[in-house]
Amino acid sequence: MKKLFLFAFLVLQCGAYSQHKVATILDAISGKAIPYANIKIGNNFSTVSNSDGKFNIPAIPQNNLDKVEISFIGYESQQLTLPQLEQQNFIIKLKPGIYELNNVDVSNKSEDVTTIMSKVKANLQVNYTTPSGSYVNKIFFREQNAFKPKQFNLEIDKSTGFSKTKLKELNAEIKSFATSLTQTPPQDFTDFLVLHSQQSIKKTDKLVNLKKLTVLKATELKDESRIVSLDDLEITAGDLFLKHLDTTKFYRVKSGWFGSRDTISFSKEFNDKRDDRNSPKSSKEDKEVQTTPKNVVRAKSSIARVERMTNPVYGLVTNFFRQTDWYTYTLDGAIFTTDYKLVYVIKFKPKKGKAKYEGTLYVSENDYAVVKATYRLASGKTLGGINLKWILGVKAFENISNGTLIFKENQSEKKYFLQYATIEDGQYFYVNRPLKFIELADNNRDVLALDLKVEGNVLNKTEYLNLEQKEISENDFDQLQEPDFKFIKIRKYDPAIWKEFTTLEPAEEMKQFSIGKD
Repeated sequence: MKKLFLFAFLVLQCGAYSQHKVATILDAISGKAIPYANIKIGNNFSTVSNSDGKFNIPAIPQNNLDKVEISFIGYESQQLTLPQLEQQNFIIKLKPGIYELNNVDVSNKSEDVTTIMSKVKANLQVNYTTPSGSYVNKIFFREQNAFKPKQFNLEIDKSTGFSKTKLKELNAEIKSFATSLTQTPPQDFTDFLVLHSQQSIKKTDKLVNLKKLTVLKATELKDESRIVSLDDLEITAGDLFLKHLDTTKFYRVKSGWFGSRDTISFSKEFNDKRDDRNSPKSSKEDKEVQTTPKNVVRAKSSIARVERMTNPVYGLVTNFFRQTDWYTYTLDGAIFTTDYKLVYVIKFKPKKGKAKYEGTLYVSENDYAVVKATYRLASGKTLGGINLKWILGVKAFENISNGTLIFKENQSEKKYFLQYATIEDGQYFYVNRPLKFIELADNNRDVLALDLKVEGNVLNKTEYLNLEQKEISENDFDQLQEPDFKFIKIRKYDPAIWKEFTTLEPAEEMKQFSIGKD
């Protein structure tokens, strides 16, 4: 009963409001949208504006005078009642509030940027270590994937195993597939709202973090008939011509100088037997992992990836917090937060070849915690890859990596946790390779020979919003379960789907995306 009460309480906390309107935050001088501003409505509702400066305002029938508080580092905060906001047509204009450092009293002391960054590094473990005990995070997560090919060519050089009719059908399918892929690049959107519970305990003098996930709702906006990844491309392109091959025969694949030793057949009986032979024996640990529902594992993995990438102590995209000798830092003034704490504004750019990013850090003078960071790949930088274009006809590298990170202090533990993150990743790829399917016969005759040439980008954008962090008892954590859930398949974004929950307002790109006819 106690477990059910806890779950019901948390769900009700998420869904106190039934309807919403959309407001927009603008710079009062430039008129440009202000993304990722903090918004607080009343005592329970908090969110962040999206990349277009927009956010949801729930209808609050029980108290229409609740304050809407808007704050953003570098701007003067505002407090408005809902009627006042409605009178302004839900437009909020914030005034810049940057102060020159020499006009700010910094606790009667003067620090250069090298000293500040050395203290940031020295205090990472203190400021960002996982809080002790048990607590639950209410997290809204959005992921967008897009596949954007510049060109796609698949030409048949030789065909000894196809009739003229089959060859004509195949060429028509290839042309249709290539045209659709380049003219209407595929993409998909996934949203889910979760209760992400964590517990830190000591086992044999080591701190162990246990995690559980309860998904409140999840939606998926995706055209199942369209590809959104290189793996999908390989499968879909292969299926175009493989379905024309004889299912009673066996084949071997050869690409360029390399050939496969694997025997390929399209006989269900043959593949079922091969799967049985190749299936590894499950260990006890594997069986325990398999007991967690597949969609729960997927959601946990998505959240873990963001936390792993953004952790200031060891994150993949936060080395500018730690590797201070790799970067050049420049003090660019100071600002005050809404609670009158001083924040240093520090620009950074690469100094050594290992450094990849440039951007801005916002560092609290009180404890030297980075409360906000914006980053992007510096000009000419990539995050590794391969270039075997002239040898194997393959080239790929990560050429897009940028984002915004906002950290919030847990008042009880004085530790910082990730409140909001937007992360954009992109990979360029180029493949130009011959491909042969050879029938396994006495004369090893060629059945199908093709030239595949594809070039483009795979893009991923992730948004993570921690709406609330609450402490719970160890007993409450122990009783939490990880029930299975299903994604609600939608053909077009509809805010009514999320009317009972707090979410991020989607960008226009997602609002305009739809699958087929309504």
